Amino acid sequence: MKYYIADSAVFIMDGFKNINYSSFITVASVTEELKSDEAVMRYDIARENGIIVEVPEPDKRNSVIETARYTRDLNELSKADIDILAKALEYRDKENITLLTDDYAVQNVAELLKINIEPVAQKKIKDKLVWEKECIGCKKRFECGDTCPICGSKLKRKSKRKV
Repeated sequence: MKYYIADSAVFIMDGFKNINYSSFITVASVTEELKSDEAVMRYDIARENGIIVEVPEPDKRNSVIETARYTRDLNELSKADIDILAKALEYRDKENITLLTDDYAVQNVAELLKINIEPVAQKKIKDKLVWEKECIGCKKRFECGDTCPICGSKLKRKSKRKV
């Protein structure tokens, strides 16, 4: 059977591919990202109609965190993002799954974890990237941080290299 791992974008953008809610799997922490009444209502309807809500395995969360550290996407990922990636990783080798997400950081980490992804409303990423920070003032590059330790300007996220 084909399963879809549903990120919060599925509920926000009404991204259900079919009416068979039992083919969708999500994690409870996605509710933290549902801000509109409509998105909450879609989540509630999905729960009432058989969407599978599970807790991710801790070892899979650790694998996701390590991969996100490598790509330097970790600071961009919410708890729900890490949980949904962990759940997709858990099912990756057991079932025919596709992770539905519009989040580019989630897509980047998923690509490195060899998880099949499909965007809900946005375009899919073209390249897998490792990120770094660049000072908007002196243009020096750093692995992490928000403020340049040299000149005090803001650091902006830039791609370092393709993976």
